[in-house]
Amino acid sequence: MSAAVPASARSPFPLAIAIMGLLFFIIGFFTWINGPLITFVQLAFELDEVNAFLVLMVFYLSYFFLALPAAWVLKRTGMKKGLALSLAVMAAGAMLFGEFSTQRWYPGALSGLFVIGGGLALLQTAVNPYVSILGPIESAAQRIALMGICNKVAGILAPLVLGTLVLHGIGDLAGEVAAADPAVRARLLDAFAAKIHTPYLAMAGLLMLVAVGVLFSPLPELRPVEANADTGAPGAGAPGAARGIFRFPHLWLGVLCLFTYVGVEVMAGDAIGTYGQALALPLDHTKFFTSFTLFAMLLGYLAGMVLIPRFVSQERYLSVSALMGIAFTTAAYLTGGYLSVGFVAALGFANAMMWPAIFPMAIRGLGRSTETGSALLVMGIAGGAIIPQAFAVFKQHFDFQLVFLLLMLPCYLYILFYARRGHRVGLAGARPTGAS
Repeated sequence: MSAAVPASARSPFPLAIAIMGLLFFIIGFFTWINGPLITFVQLAFELDEVNAFLVLMVFYLSYFFLALPAAWVLKRTGMKKGLALSLAVMAAGAMLFGEFSTQRWYPGALSGLFVIGGGLALLQTAVNPYVSILGPIESAAQRIALMGICNKVAGILAPLVLGTLVLHGIGDLAGEVAAADPAVRARLLDAFAAKIHTPYLAMAGLLMLVAVGVLFSPLPELRPVEANADTGAPGAGAPGAARGIFRFPHLWLGVLCLFTYVGVEVMAGDAIGTYGQALALPLDHTKFFTSFTLFAMLLGYLAGMVLIPRFVSQERYLSVSALMGIAFTTAAYLTGGYLSVGFVAALGFANAMMWPAIFPMAIRGLGRSTETGSALLVMGIAGGAIIPQAFAVFKQHFDFQLVFLLLMLPCYLYILFYARRGHRVGLAGARPTGAS
């Protein structure tokens, strides 16, 4: 099935892609800064690992609670106003996080992260289906891969920026704090926490500037009911004809697939620093490990752009990616030290093309239900809250590498199932898996 992109949307295609690329850069920066933020809050707020991982829990749960309201908002604001609103919400969250972190009030800082996540839920609910239906749905993975490059370049930069501006010398500081008396410890931690304020205030200002730019840009509106007609689905007639969202089993299986995917992606990207610390690697090294995973993801996106759909379908590439995930996870369990961390980082390559493949496969043929389906898929991002938090809890009681293995393998096995069979459930006339 090829999406019929309205003629009005074709002429500004390069501009639309450029704007979407900028927005995916913003998504990547605020998503992948969470890894080093775990290190920051653990020291600044004197937390154990389980409480430090609430950074991920709160951030990713915001998607679960706010994705459906985001779809409702977008239907009433339209594309450009909705995107501008999402950026403004993120700016407010950034200001809250910077202010409450400076005051070393952890519940307030978490509330700032929740607001940032809410803005991202609105942003993700809009941009993912937009990019998917901007051209033929069969090549959507290639377009989303281009967006992923923007996302992962930002993800590589985020830990480096935070590591340089805020976490520089954190290993020595942690030693000083441990040896200090209560009064000196409080002064040291107050000064350390205050270093986060200016970067987040600057990010808030930049977000507002981009919001104004998007609002006054010539970004075209796309109507999913026209561009993603539900041809090929059982009982399909006119686009979106009298079909409830519960009539699309491939969508619901896709929601679970994205849940598992985001879980393993966050484990490989944000939890890799904690994984390295459990291997007794230096804190001044582990704070940069997220960048290694994101660099591997960047390579994966480049490979996907070259191969999909010219040489391999997005369905078959997803199968290969899941098999690589199984192999790298097993290798990480069987090795130790920097080699084991290297296999965890290599999961970035395996994970890179999963979102670009899963999302368009899951929204295929939804017609007028595309916005709601997109919101449900964005809710699946909550996997980034649940699976890493389970890792943080269970590693307190069991071997952390075994816990990592037992959490990751079932996720990759389910992704493999979705790539081979799940994405075709309920779609009459679907092409065989692996067709290109």
